[in-house]
Amino acid sequence: MSEVLALAEALISRPSTTPEDAGCLEIIGERLSALGFALERIDRGGVSNLWARRGTAAPLLCFAGHTDVVPTGPIDAWHSDPFQPEIRDGMFYGRGAADMKSSLAAFVVAIEQFLAGQPRHAGSIALLLTSDEEGDAVNGTLRVVEALQARGERMDFCIVGEPTSSERLGDTIKNGRRGSLTGKLIVNGVQGHVAYPHLAKNPIHLAAPALAELVETRWNDGNEYFPPTTFQISNAHAGTGATNVIPGSLEVLFNFRYATASKPENLQDRVHDILDRHGLEYQVIWNISGKPYLTPPGKLVAALAEAIRTATGVEAQLSTSGGTSDGRYLADICDEVAEFGPINASIHKVDECIAVADLAPLVRCYQGVLERLLGTPK
Repeated sequence: MSEVLALAEALISRPSTTPEDAGCLEIIGERLSALGFALERIDRGGVSNLWARRGTAAPLLCFAGHTDVVPTGPIDAWHSDPFQPEIRDGMFYGRGAADMKSSLAAFVVAIEQFLAGQPRHAGSIALLLTSDEEGDAVNGTLRVVEALQARGERMDFCIVGEPTSSERLGDTIKNGRRGSLTGKLIVNGVQGHVAYPHLAKNPIHLAAPALAELVETRWNDGNEYFPPTTFQISNAHAGTGATNVIPGSLEVLFNFRYATASKPENLQDRVHDILDRHGLEYQVIWNISGKPYLTPPGKLVAALAEAIRTATGVEAQLSTSGGTSDGRYLADICDEVAEFGPINASIHKVDECIAVADLAPLVRCYQGVLERLLGTPK
């Protein structure tokens, strides 16, 4: 059994349903400690966080990821126990196989192999790992970043091991992500009997034209790296459940996925302008759950693309699609952040899996970045 497969099996065997770590950091920490890494636990609010660093010189290359996984769903829907990894027909099954315990195993093995060949490499290597990415993502990477900021510690390069590949390992590098801005809109009316509408004010009727305008608004045209900002209503609720009662209020949940072409304050102002113009009595409760970030092509993207090409023969494409990731926090203390990992077709699904044949090339991709950014001339 290969080193990376054995380590991935050991990690998947730990039932680390978010925000639990279930001992994964101890397994990884033991391997890193043997390599001369200084280990620092920055646990917060029941979340397990590890900052591990080897060396003090610049540049600092960090590998970032999470040990927590999403819930399994119905166990009987799986063809094998999600926390007892199994290989069937060349596929490696288990919760976290793709998202993202195989990436964590590949990080460690890539570092081990790099150090075996270049123990006196340039710069420094770090890992930032958390058990709070799939859940609230409040006490995980964000808290470690805050701790590092407080003492002036920054990174030069960071690779997040998210499963970014679509069809073939290596076909996609995420060099940015859109931000997420959520609003809870409460439109006030006057409750009454449906037979006497003149004695009531139906908030659904009042809000409908404004909501239609919000849906039809083009918020921006995007830019070179991001598509246009999108607005989606995710939930609307009003009424008591009775068919003969005009509701007294309407609650609408909506979300913006916005790029660096937008500022959240500007989106909020435009929403309020539309609602005010329609004369609604309302309030909006705003929440920014993720800022956008972008790493234009530079040293990290070039090194990662070249390493992928060498390891897999695939030409990686840059993308900023998908949901949020911890890259949004890491960008505050790192000049260049990119995300790269396994094929994402099975993530969060029953029978999550990764091809066994992709494990060794994944290690070579990460090791190749180390060699290109920190390797000493031969």
